Amino acid sequence: METQYFQVDRHKPDKEILTQAARILVSGGLVAFPTETVYGLGANGLEPQAVAGIFRAKGRPSDNPLILHIAEASEVLQLVRTIPANARALMERYWPGPLTLVLERKPIVPDQVTGGLDTVAVRLPDSVIARELIRLTGLPIAAPSANLSGRPSPTTAEAVAADLSSRIEAIVDGGPCDVGVESTIIDCTTPVPTLLRPGGITLEMLMDTLGEVEIDPALSRDDLIPKAPGMKYRHYAPSAPMILLEGEAVNVAAALIEKVRQAVLEGKRVGAVVSAETAALLPTEIQFAVYGHRRNAAEIANHLYNVLLSFDHNPVDVIYAEGISESGLGLAVMNRLRKAAGYKILQV
Repeated sequence: METQYFQVDRHKPDKEILTQAARILVSGGLVAFPTETVYGLGANGLEPQAVAGIFRAKGRPSDNPLILHIAEASEVLQLVRTIPANARALMERYWPGPLTLVLERKPIVPDQVTGGLDTVAVRLPDSVIARELIRLTGLPIAAPSANLSGRPSPTTAEAVAADLSSRIEAIVDGGPCDVGVESTIIDCTTPVPTLLRPGGITLEMLMDTLGEVEIDPALSRDDLIPKAPGMKYRHYAPSAPMILLEGEAVNVAAALIEKVRQAVLEGKRVGAVVSAETAALLPTEIQFAVYGHRRNAAEIANHLYNVLLSFDHNPVDVIYAEGISESGLGLAVMNRLRKAAGYKILQV
C-alpha cells in the first residue's frame, strides 16, 4: 500500500489535516503519530480487526498487550472497572504525561488489546498532536511504538518510515519527540503498585506520590515473563549484536576502551555507544555514537534510539555500550540498553 504523509505543527496542529488521519483510524486503518515519548502506531482500540493490523504491520507477537491512548482523563471510565485511590493520585499528578496505568478492564476492551489478560494499560499523552488526533476519532487508540517488532523505537517520522512505509496507511509528522523513551508503566491492581516498565515518570517520582512501589523482578532478569506491554520479548535492538558494560563510570569507560581495542585487533568492525566523556578517550579507528553526557540521563534518553539506529546505516560487527547510573531517568535508559543487548552484560 502507499503510505500517506501528513505534516503538522507540534504546538498548533492543523485540525483539517488531523481530521484526515482520524478518518483513516475510524475506518480501521493504521496511522503512526507522535507522542511526547516516541511515535506510536495507532488503530481503533475497540475494533479487534483494526488492532490485529498493528500486530501484522509490526510483526509483533499477538500475546504482547498494547496500551490504549485517550484524549481526556474521564475517558478511562469506559475502559476500566474501578480506579483505585493510588491510580487517581497518579492521574491527578502526572496526566497528561508519560505514565501508563494498568487497571482492571471492562468487557468493551478486546482481548486483542490485552493479550488475554484481565487488565488493560491506559495512557493520556501530553502531546497536543496525539490528544487532538484521538479526540477527533472519538475512540481510544491502541498504539505501541511505530517500528518493526524488536527494533529501536522511533522518535522521528523518518525513523517510522524506514520501518513501516508501505505497511501502514499514514504517518503524521510532528517533528522529534521530547522524552525519547516509552512511558512508565505501573500496575495499580496489585496490593502495592508495581513498576512494570521505567520511563519518563521516574521511580523516585512514583514513590513521592505513592510512598511505596514494588519493582517487577522481570525488569532486571531475562528468565521471567514481564506483564507490561512491549516488555515480553527482545526490544530496542540494533542490527549488530550489542554488549553492555555496567559498573562504576571510570571502570566502565576503561573496560569499554580495552574491549574496543581488542576487537579492532581481531579485525572486527566495531561500534560504541558512549557518553561524551568516554568518546574523547576512544581510538580514532572505531565508529562511535555519543548519546549525551554521563550525568544527564534526560539527554541520554532523548538521543538513545537514534544512536542505536545510526549503526544500521554504518554497519559494524559488534557494538559495545556504556552503562550509566540507574538513578532517576537512568533506570529507564538502562532497562532499554539491557533489552537492546539481549542481556549480554559485562560487570566491570
